[in-house]
Amino acid sequence: MTDVQQHATEIHEQFSDTLDISVEEVEERLETLVNEYRVPAEEARRSVTSSYLDKADMDREELGGDSEERTIESIEVPEQWVDLTVEVLQLWEPMSESVAQVGLLGDETGTIKFTAWATSDLPELDEGGTYRLENLVTDEYEGRFSVKLNRTTSIEEIDEEIDVPESGGTSEEREIAEIDTPEEWVDLTAKVSQLWEPRSESIAQVGLLGDPSGTIKFTKWATSDLPELDEGGVYRLENLVTDEYEGRFSVKLNRTTGIEELDEEIEVGDDAIAVEGALVDIQRGSGLIKRCPEDDCTRVLQN
Repeated sequence: MTDVQQHATEIHEQFSDTLDISVEEVEERLETLVNEYRVPAEEARRSVTSSYLDKADMDREELGGDSEERTIESIEVPEQWVDLTVEVLQLWEPMSESVAQVGLLGDETGTIKFTAWATSDLPELDEGGTYRLENLVTDEYEGRFSVKLNRTTSIEEIDEEIDVPESGGTSEEREIAEIDTPEEWVDLTAKVSQLWEPRSESIAQVGLLGDPSGTIKFTKWATSDLPELDEGGVYRLENLVTDEYEGRFSVKLNRTTGIEELDEEIEVGDDAIAVEGALVDIQRGSGLIKRCPEDDCTRVLQN
């Protein structure tokens, strides 16, 4: 049986109770994508599956599947059902109301991001807890794998220790301007340029780090139990995890982060971008305004 035939059979089994489709029909759609459009078999499967999900008005998590025990390191294909035995290394602040929990899981082989959806109605995971998680779905974005907890996921807290690699991965010395990928482990030598007021009880400190190459936002979780950073202080920070939201990168301090205060000065660079040119036209309502140049006059002359 070829890969396409195998995929067709499995897709048919997933939808046989909800859609009137044949294995031959599924196989034909897959072959069109693979042979005519040169789409990789796994990507073709995702495309056809998504099409049938829309047709059946189903969520992906309703499909279920035969999950198998895996280590984090062995996850290399999206949309697989897996079981993991892991420790919750970090919990992060969800950026959306649709997300109940998001953070980092670890086992003896590495770490992986997880997301639990608000609609999944699952018990919360505790940072530092060890769990047996069954029926997770793997996902991939720009070469980075993650796992999703869904309504079919079972969660069992277990009383055992997991020897997670100290940094969850190999951290590398970086300059701030070099950070361009999320979920990487990095080391920084940086100055605390600013400290901001945390907007959540789960955050111990939040602010801005700087080095000669630029600045970056940092977050230190309350559960990380780390010493406080002082505004204006210079530190050697090891085992930070990079994050990204809407194109903006940041770093997270976690329980494995090493903090060493240094007796040195750092000149923080300006990472702002300067653009020179002639303004040919400004669209009305752009937000750029011209005000009266006279002292004590704030009247808008042009908007």
